[in-house]
Amino acid sequence: MLLFWPLVIPFLIAVACLLCHRSGAAQRGLSLLGALVLLAVAARILARVIVSGPFAEQAGGWVAPFGITMVADGLSATMVLLVGIVAVVTTVFGFTDVTKTETRAGHHPLTNALLAGLCGAFLTGDIFNMYVWFEVMLISSFGLLVIGGGPAALDGAMKYAGLNLIATVAFISGVGLLYGTTGALNMADLHQRLQGRGGETAILVPAAFLIFAFGSKAALFPAFFWLPASYHTPSFTSSALFAALLTKVGVYSLIRVFTLVFPIEDTAIQTTLLWGAALTMIVGAFGALAQDSPRRVLNFTIISSIGYMILGLALHTPLAMLGAVYSLFQDVIVKANLYLAAGAAARLAGAESFGRTGGLWRAHPWFAALFLLPALSLAGVPPFAGFWGKLILVRATLEIGAGALTALILVVGLLTLFAIARVWSELFWKPAREAPSPTRLPATIWAILLLLAGLVTLIGLEAGPFIDAAAGVAAGLVDPAAYIAAVLGGPR
Repeated sequence: MLLFWPLVIPFLIAVACLLCHRSGAAQRGLSLLGALVLLAVAARILARVIVSGPFAEQAGGWVAPFGITMVADGLSATMVLLVGIVAVVTTVFGFTDVTKTETRAGHHPLTNALLAGLCGAFLTGDIFNMYVWFEVMLISSFGLLVIGGGPAALDGAMKYAGLNLIATVAFISGVGLLYGTTGALNMADLHQRLQGRGGETAILVPAAFLIFAFGSKAALFPAFFWLPASYHTPSFTSSALFAALLTKVGVYSLIRVFTLVFPIEDTAIQTTLLWGAALTMIVGAFGALAQDSPRRVLNFTIISSIGYMILGLALHTPLAMLGAVYSLFQDVIVKANLYLAAGAAARLAGAESFGRTGGLWRAHPWFAALFLLPALSLAGVPPFAGFWGKLILVRATLEIGAGALTALILVVGLLTLFAIARVWSELFWKPAREAPSPTRLPATIWAILLLLAGLVTLIGLEAGPFIDAAAGVAAGLVDPAAYIAAVLGGPR
């Protein structure tokens, strides 16, 4: 049962860490072991998908659509692989970032529970079980937000939990209405039952509930305010994990459900997603310009990046879906890199606020170069990874004659470039008010930053194979016949 191991491994490690709660070293070692094993299993799953196509496994031997189904296709398998990569790099970074207080408060068990929830949400073939994994993620991520203590952490956690609890009610309401209308929960089965029914009120109502639920998790406009209030409050390790993966669950769910379950072309669903994406891009771009620390700026760039991905979904052409998928994949690595680099910058500067930073270019030129690479990618500067995603979406909008959306993509990209240039100026270029700290970065942090910057650069300079892989994933979303056949049987 290969597809169940990404769930079993983190849960086992979480229990083992609880049993070793008195030893921080043991918890760190167990978490790294679990992350490495998870990465190896994820690579094995993706390799099987590449060779044989999508495949499914049934819990307890119950035949779909009646049992609990786990499914791996190009999208879900790649996301689980990215979970493994981010788990490894954040675990190693956390060796010198997570405090003893946070370790004693349960950082490692909570992190591993979050990893299990992420993998479960990506691999489940059942929309109700997706709700269950969302709850696992909500509980564990709330715990990670509050264990650092402090008024800011508590305030951010309450906003995060408050909106997510409302989204949870919307999610289960949408699932209940959908089940009442169709009598099905398995997403492949729902695909067949909803063909030709996309305009019916009985279908649009649960779709609206699910858009709100998934959009809230993804920080889609207007349910975005919890993210800039919370993601800068925990440790940099947890911030990187959240930024890289947690909001991406919402994006994944929107892409999965609104390509596989609900037909959206020429419906109110498509219009809603299009407006939500456009407004999300605008809010994120302008919000990033008004912040006073690297993490606060990066929080808003998460929002604008989510807008790009949902724009590709809303346009729903093969090229636009390619842009959405490619942007989703590369953004996981870029965001993990930038949040961890921001943590390293705060360590070197001795502060995080722009008013107390500066001079790092002269004091630490090699670190400045490592920070610059993912920053340029986020800003969409060629030939880095972020540029290709924006270029594909520009081509997709030109292909359908949507000049206003083309202009929006370009303007938001320019505003993001201004925001990142300001971060660079405040951290590295402007003179420091006082001599920079003589602090040296641990070798583990250098290794992680080098690895991630290398990946970001590779994805940009050798974009062809990555774009081809994303194109294969996007094709499977546009035509989900292979996914459905893997779950329910039949010709692929």
